[in-house]
Amino acid sequence: MNEEELLKRSAAERDRIFSCYDRGRESGAQIDPWEDPGFEVYHTTDRYGFIHDKRLPQKVDPNEVKLRHVEMERIKKWIKMLRQWESPATVDKLRRRIYKGIPNSLRGQVWIKLLGVQNLKQQHAGKYDEMLQLARQWSTEIRQIDADVARQYRDHINYRERYSITQRSMFYVLAAYSMYNMEVGYCQGMSVLAGLLLLYMNEEDAFWGLSVLLADKKYSMHGFYVDGFPKLNRFIEHHDKIMSKFLPKLKRKLDKCGCDSILYALKWFFVIFQERTPVSLGLRIWDVFLLDGDRILPPMAYSVMKLHKRYLMPMESLDEFCGYLQMKLEKNFGFDDDTVINAMERNMEELKRAKLDYPGPPLPHELPRHPFGIFKEPSFSSKVGRRSEEFSEAQHVMRESVAQRRDVASSEGTRENSTPVDPAGCGGLGGSKFSFDPSMDDGGSPNGSRRSLADTSVTSTADLSVFSSATRSQALDNSLDTQSNVSDGSSGSGGLPTPRATPHQPSPDVVRIYVPYTPPSPASYKDDLPRTLPRSLETNKIRIRVDPDQTPIVENLKPFTLESPELELDLK
Repeated sequence: MNEEELLKRSAAERDRIFSCYDRGRESGAQIDPWEDPGFEVYHTTDRYGFIHDKRLPQKVDPNEVKLRHVEMERIKKWIKMLRQWESPATVDKLRRRIYKGIPNSLRGQVWIKLLGVQNLKQQHAGKYDEMLQLARQWSTEIRQIDADVARQYRDHINYRERYSITQRSMFYVLAAYSMYNMEVGYCQGMSVLAGLLLLYMNEEDAFWGLSVLLADKKYSMHGFYVDGFPKLNRFIEHHDKIMSKFLPKLKRKLDKCGCDSILYALKWFFVIFQERTPVSLGLRIWDVFLLDGDRILPPMAYSVMKLHKRYLMPMESLDEFCGYLQMKLEKNFGFDDDTVINAMERNMEELKRAKLDYPGPPLPHELPRHPFGIFKEPSFSSKVGRRSEEFSEAQHVMRESVAQRRDVASSEGTRENSTPVDPAGCGGLGGSKFSFDPSMDDGGSPNGSRRSLADTSVTSTADLSVFSSATRSQALDNSLDTQSNVSDGSSGSGGLPTPRATPHQPSPDVVRIYVPYTPPSPASYKDDLPRTLPRSLETNKIRIRVDPDQTPIVENLKPFTLESPELELDLK
């Protein structure tokens, strides 16, 4: 365009804008939905950017007004602290002020300081772009990352649209990190961390923040996500010790109903309470976590149980316990944020006196074994997404640990009662919608909000199906994978690593089907075992060989007997 045409176009644009303002809201005015304050999303979005199902109250709660006023006053102090971050005065005040709460408008700046992101960026200039470029060519985790990004934080205004700027940033950060730390690659749950960081910092800062969270010994989240989840298991066992010492009656009641700690505490440790508490409280816990590291997790978990003990004790079933701890507390915690954080501080001191405040520093197998940022070409199996049928040794250890905890709980319950404990009888795993599969406690909606860990398949490096180990008294195999399960989660292999269908392995080699059997009369049952439990895994086996060119052949058909009420189908 020549100068004259450019001037005409500029004038026409100016005239059009003036015309819009001159016409105002008269009939025929062109107003995009997002421009109008009447657009519903403005009425349902909270101050943190999360969209709610219903309109928020038009009148702000007086207590909320007071809290916002206090936060505005704190902003001045925090701005001064950020300018003098290394000064002794800032060091002296930092802990106290973080426990009071970081102003939301300054969270990103403070988090970057606490994580030391700027120093890492300077030391490794250009590394992020290098890793992202490698991911485009070599990452074997892209399919899983894509699936999780599509689900994560979809009730937040920045993530609600597919392929939005922030959603793209999350994908790039996770893809690049899958090449930077190839020992973990990508694990379900890391999208929660990346998504949270991206709400308050830019793409590259979030990448280095994620790196610090996994590698730095203060946080050492590498142990949560590496194969077998060794750190998660250690923290769950430590939580059980705390419960047994300080809340023994509640612990016995949970055990009686088959509510293993991993059912409700998994996401407390795995994603630092982000998907089990209201947004404002989750951010406060995250602030403290970035300051003090993983040592705040046991006292915070203890605080949740202690604060809600009076509500939990009257409950009688697994559904009640899990529904309360997994879902209700996220919507309404029942205590204001300051009360919870203050309780956590007090409980931390209580645990210190009992020498139960911290499970200890990370163990060698929880730490990275290989240097970061060193490219190693993936194996063929990884490239094509082929998943091993067998669990790794680390995963077997984790499964066995879960089974042992549940066996101990069952045996303790047996000693207290004259009859064996029947978990299914009080809402146990066998008859509950809550299980080791978070897909069942988190809902399965693709638009499900902050609940993304549940809705994932099995292609991540650290496969969450390791938690599918059931009690030895239950023929049940529920997995933390969702899309991987060929059934609805109501049947399984009693803790055996049964191969499952996956997006990359659509036809499993073995399918085990268990058929509970109740005899015609109690007299015909030969012992005191619960009637719904199988006696053996080896009898009543039907093998069906399937040849696409021939009629299926049924071999080794044995009669169905009372002693062995289960069937096994091996599809070859």
